[in-house]
Amino acid sequence: MTRVKICGVTTRGDLETVADAGADAVGIICDVTVDTPREVSLERARDLIEAAPPFVTTVLVTMATDPERTIELVETATPDAIQLHGEVDRDAIDSLRAATGVTILLAADAEDLADADRYDDLVDGLVVDSTDEDGAGGTGETHDWERTRTAATHLESPVILAGGLEPDNVADAIRAAEPFAVDVSSGVEAEEGRKDPDAVHSFVARAGRATTVEPEVSPSP
Repeated sequence: MTRVKICGVTTRGDLETVADAGADAVGIICDVTVDTPREVSLERARDLIEAAPPFVTTVLVTMATDPERTIELVETATPDAIQLHGEVDRDAIDSLRAATGVTILLAADAEDLADADRYDDLVDGLVVDSTDEDGAGGTGETHDWERTRTAATHLESPVILAGGLEPDNVADAIRAAEPFAVDVSSGVEAEEGRKDPDAVHSFVARAGRATTVEPEVSPSP
């Protein structure tokens, strides 16, 4: 079954909504260089991560601008995983893993998945997203899901599909791209930075019902 991550959670109420809906992971955005209503302070990120119930994976989402700062974020907020956006080199990833042992997810540009090859052996998952010129996701734009599936066939790392997903298209996206997981933020919001409980529940339910297996066709008599 395709896993589900709900990203951009900013309040405990939204955290409870995500958990009640049955999502597998929650994303909390902190210390990014782009202007977004979904960013929270490091203190709030730590509080939300501590409040997450068991069996919901906590993911701290940040821009990899300073390796030492990234290590500080992980050590302070103590997430289960960290999701890195922007330019990041192999040495920085090695240093982060050696210092923290945290699960590492790396955002990859859906338009340039060939670049992901350089990191495939270093990370635990690749978040394939539509990105802007700063390398940030959260654009709310979809990309070619079938092309993503084809381009990712040679990758060893699990693929987390992001970019423009919402309840109405998540099943189609899963069938087309066959990802390990799907990741949504703005597609389940009532307003910027606040989740819509009905949309969150619908997204998780529809992702759960989607299948990557084509139905069998009975032979003609």
